Amino acid sequence: MTTLGAVFRPQLPPEKLRDIARTAEAAGLEELWFWEDCFLEGGVATASAALAWTERLRVGIGLLPVPLRNVALTAMETATLDRLFPGRFTLTVGHGVQDWMGQVGARAESPVTLLREYLDALRALLRGERVTTDGRYVKLDDVGLDWPPPTAPEVLAGVTGPRSLRLSGEAADGTLLSEAIPPDGVRNARRLIDEGRAAAGRTGSHRVVVYLLTATGPDAAARLQAERTASGTDKIPGLGVAGDAAAVAEAVQRLVAAGADTVVLEPTGDEPDPEGFVRFVAEDVRPLVP
Repeated sequence: MTTLGAVFRPQLPPEKLRDIARTAEAAGLEELWFWEDCFLEGGVATASAALAWTERLRVGIGLLPVPLRNVALTAMETATLDRLFPGRFTLTVGHGVQDWMGQVGARAESPVTLLREYLDALRALLRGERVTTDGRYVKLDDVGLDWPPPTAPEVLAGVTGPRSLRLSGEAADGTLLSEAIPPDGVRNARRLIDEGRAAAGRTGSHRVVVYLLTATGPDAAARLQAERTASGTDKIPGLGVAGDAAAVAEAVQRLVAAGADTVVLEPTGDEPDPEGFVRFVAEDVRPLVP
């Protein structure tokens, strides 16, 4: 069965989070996702609050920019959340927006090298291993978690480029794809991920999560077009969906047919009713998606 989620966009003020998280839980939403976009809201803080305010809702961060966070700190935060809220938290890490990384003095000369070193160290720490490594970016000297998770949680990589997609297949447990990737792009991403997995001799599952920019209501088409124009993705065919639950469910199923396991519906930045959007996803779209 396809997993369906929704995004709490950080353009909303943090004080809106509690109402939306509780609405999501009451409506039966499967997953609520957060962004750590500079310079809006912290991903760990928002995820922690949403988990604490709910009992069953699964929460994902998509994504934490690795240049901003020492890998040991990310492992500590992830382990803590996993032990406090077992099976309810999904971590995604990625390069981050390079201009933003430059603004804070954290831009890496080789983002792919950084992410590879980071994923290897992070997943080892979450497995409870003691790690010593002297990489180009990640340097640890006999570091281990005192409170590792009982079972290592999945770590996703949020990536888009060919090298990074192959890396995700080699070194991550799953991949998060942005709303700027249409169904054909999802197929191509799956191919590149599988190439990486084959090269590393990896077997088993690899979850692919895809954001889908979504607008509903009487002005849905106009809001979707405005958002795509503002983001510079208006020339890419097949991106986003505007319409009722049936139209949205069809768009979800196109992504699933292309290789997505989880589709996370992303409201436009000017969504007039964020709580209503969460209910729409859980109550109207979910019954139409196998």
